[in-house]
Amino acid sequence: MTVIADEELVERVLRGDEAAFAGLVDRYEARLLRFLQTRCRNRADAEDALQEAFVDAWRYLDSFDPRWRFSTWLYRIALRRAQRLAKRRRDDAALVPEPAEDPLAACMAGDERDNLWRIARRRLSEDACAALWLHYVEELPQREVARALQRSLPWTKVTLLRARRALRAAMSEPVAGGNKSEAYG
Repeated sequence: MTVIADEELVERVLRGDEAAFAGLVDRYEARLLRFLQTRCRNRADAEDALQEAFVDAWRYLDSFDPRWRFSTWLYRIALRRAQRLAKRRRDDAALVPEPAEDPLAACMAGDERDNLWRIARRRLSEDACAALWLHYVEELPQREVARALQRSLPWTKVTLLRARRALRAAMSEPVAGGNKSEAYG
């Protein structure tokens, strides 16, 4: 089975082949959702951002520059959507008082020590988490990570280095009520 390059699918969509866009969605939907889950508060928000990102990609596909990777362009759109959604959620939350204790948050706090990405979200900036995810999970080269995050290549390299060090330190910290091997290993 021959795999059609992203750029060829984009060309087909631009010529009117709507099924080619479905191919792009199929190719990136699961990966993009996993990435957005590292950027959003919950799965529902990640799914909302994913849907809006694909709508934006469809709407603005003619602005895609084939000199760059399609995945980089798509991740940049998804990042913007996640940021807009987070801002909208913060604005909405300001209108509603917080409950005294969220049982789901309390339950999830117990599992945090076992999940590297939850630790990363708690310890690192959003951009640092995104850089780690794009580079190590999505396997984008550092130059593409920089482009997706709209940062310089040196910023990306330094951020990845510092993020790795911060996670290494967090993973070595003893956990209250147990030793680190029980908590992280």
